[in-house]
Order: sequence, then structure tokens, then C-alpha cells
Amino acid sequence: MKAAVLSALGGPLIVEDIPTPAPKAGEVLVRVTACGVCHTDLHVLKGEVAFPLPCVLGHEISGVVEAIAPDVTTIQPGAAVVCSFIMPCGVCHYCVRGRDDLCETFFAMNRLRGTLYDGTSRLRRHDGTTLAMYSMGGLAEYAVVPASDVFPAPAGVPLADASILGCAMMTAYGAVKNQAHIQPNETVAVIGTGGVGSNVIQVAKAFGAAQIIAVDIRDDKLEAARGLGATHTVNAAQEDAVAAVQALTKGRGVDVALEALGRPETVVNAFMMTRDGGRLVVIGIAPGTTTAAIEITRLVRRGIHMMGSYGSRVRTDMPEVLALAARGQVSASQPITRRYRLDDVDAAYSALNRGEIVGRAIVTMA
Repeated sequence: MKAAVLSALGGPLIVEDIPTPAPKAGEVLVRVTACGVCHTDLHVLKGEVAFPLPCVLGHEISGVVEAIAPDVTTIQPGAAVVCSFIMPCGVCHYCVRGRDDLCETFFAMNRLRGTLYDGTSRLRRHDGTTLAMYSMGGLAEYAVVPASDVFPAPAGVPLADASILGCAMMTAYGAVKNQAHIQPNETVAVIGTGGVGSNVIQVAKAFGAAQIIAVDIRDDKLEAARGLGATHTVNAAQEDAVAAVQALTKGRGVDVALEALGRPETVVNAFMMTRDGGRLVVIGIAPGTTTAAIEITRLVRRGIHMMGSYGSRVRTDMPEVLALAARGQVSASQPITRRYRLDDVDAAYSALNRGEIVGRAIVTMA
């Protein structure tokens, strides 16, 4: 099969021919239809997040089940599916308590070592060189995925477009539902309207937010944000974003600010946009040990709740995300503005690195 392999920090991603993997116990082989182009992969590519090399990136896939292990009974070959970037083991301390977004096995085995849960990767070159897997290694024609992470694709949604439900949308959903607890008629600011932020807007609207303020530095991204449900926009390159949000909320600040960039200055701005007693949710991943200077006294005296959010609770939230898409309450297709073939995958991540992609891009395999 073809797979995009990263052999050195900084790239390039080179499409190679490697052996098609096979599923082991509890696993499913998916013929990949599409894979989303995500900033988290870019962090690995640039060396800002440590990960073993050589590797196959890509963690946001949709496709068709090609084969299953003998012990898998939850899905059958031929089924159209979507997979989450978090692949819960189902048995660790957090998984059995319903917090599979914090799955210890996923972080220890996959995110640190690039393996599945028997401690080995399913990917290798023809010479036997092991290729680490970032999640399922979805920038390839086939991917092995734990059966606990394979969900029927929503009816009525193009299968390629459904790929973004497994990261961009489910990350947004987890932040809105589980951390922000957005209620009807609340005011919301979304700082950064890229792949995740654009879907935060959609999900916040679905949860009944009355005022959704999109903050970015590009007018084309802000225009797209309005199309997804933002009621107001602020161009932070042209005006003081904190002052603008305060003015739009009559000096109170927003009930919930969601930061989707992972930059110190935008985290601080989101904090300053949050009203007394409000909630700040940080979603963006930052390079290494990057920190943000939060004013401690304001945090304490104003009773602001500050929390991080990494994905969703896969086994309970993914079915809800897929149902929202099936009902048309959120769109998988609308945020997608660029489509690349696998042979052009390096161009896709170069464009992402230059900040050129509005919303989400996807890589299709056929």
C-alpha cells in the first residue's frame, strides 16, 4: 500500500510503498477513504511534539472495514466507518471510569512509543524497519484500528468528509459539552477559527449559545466562521481583541471563552475575555513546555474556571457527534475547503504550516 512516511524532523512527508498491515486481536483493518490534515500532526513534523521516527502520521480517518480479527463482533467487513484520534483501550484506570479521553494506555503506548497495545506497530517498510504509528497512522491507504475506536459512519454525510468528525469535530464537541458545559443563551468567544475552532462554533450553536464571537487575524477565516454560526467577528490583527469582545458583551465578558490555538498570547487574551465566574477552556496544543502568564489575582478574585480539553469521551461522545452530523445539526462538509491526494500530502502540510488553509483540509486516498 501507499503511506506517507516522515523520516526526519521538518519533513518532507514522502509517499512510500509499504506492506499492507493486518489486524491482530481486538483490531480492525480499515481501507482509508480520507484523512484530515491537523495541526497536531504538524507539531510532530516540526519536532515541537516528541514522537519516534520514522513514522506515519494521520489520526482523523474515515473508510470502509476491509478485515476484522476473529474476536471482533461489533463491526463487519464492508461497513463504512469513522474513527476517533483517541483510541481507548477500554480497561485502564480512566477508561473503566468513563474518562477514555484520558486513556493511560493510549498515551503511554501510542503517543509516546508509536505502537498499538501489544507494544508493537502494525507498520513497517519492506526491509523490516518499524514505522511508528501516530494514532492509527491514517495517512495511508490502509490503517489498523482498535475495534473500540470504530464507529458506523453517519447516513447522508459523504464518507470522505466524515473523516473530520474523528478529531476536529469530536475535539470541539468534548470541549463544549464536557468542559465548557455551554448552556442555551450563553455568550461564547472562540479564539482561533481553524479546523477545531470552526467546529467549536458549530457545536456551540447546536448547544444553543446566543452570542458566538469568532476571533482570528484573517478576514477569510472570519467570514467562514459567520457561515458556520458565529454571530460576531473580531479581527485581532486590526483591533484590540479583548476590548472588542468586552464591548460586544457590554463590559461583562463572555460566559465561556474557548482558545483553539495553543499560543501564550491567545490563552491570556481568552482569559481576559472571560466574565466573572465564567469558564475558560484551552484546546490548542502548544510546542513543548510552552507556558502562558495568567494573572493569579484575577483568576482567584473573579472566580474564573480554567481548564484544558483534549478530545472527547470516545465511547459515549462519538455516537452523539455522529448523530448530530446525521441530523444536519453540524456539517462535516462545510468546514472542508481544500482536498489533496495522498501523493500531494507534503504540499498539504506545507500549506497548513503557512496558515493558508481556512477551516479543514483532507487527504483522499482514491
